[in-house]
Amino acid sequence: MSEVTLEAQLQDDLKNAMRSGDTVARDTIRYTMSSLKNARIDKGADLTAQEAITVLQRDAKRRQESIDQFRSGGRNDLVEKEEAQLAVLERYLPAALSDDEVETLVRDAIAETGASEPKDLGKLMPLLIQRAAGRSDGKRLNEAARKALTPS
Repeated sequence: MSEVTLEAQLQDDLKNAMRSGDTVARDTIRYTMSSLKNARIDKGADLTAQEAITVLQRDAKRRQESIDQFRSGGRNDLVEKEEAQLAVLERYLPAALSDDEVETLVRDAIAETGASEPKDLGKLMPLLIQRAAGRSDGKRLNEAARKALTPS
């Protein structure tokens, strides 16, 4: 999804959310549009599609961290609110890689880089992050790579 298309999609979805009275979607989309605008201002130019996805992933990660903190604090009301917002945000993110796809990606990257032990993660991770292209977070890729490189 290109950044222009993403902006247009967010605008359309915001209008629809306002018409239907969906306050969760309305507020989440407004926040997302604001995040994209701030990133564009910080960069001083339009965002590439990948940069826009990175902004959305950062927002999704923040929401997931909030969910974890609220859950550990016993604030289920806030957990539900954040989960609803995360669900709206995920509509705009690329589909996540399955576990099998992550394993295949890690296996291919290990073969290509010649990584053989956990200390080789430094040369493996940049390739994994590039190939995942926003469809998996670094933590998940790191765990899969570490598991593959650790002798059983």
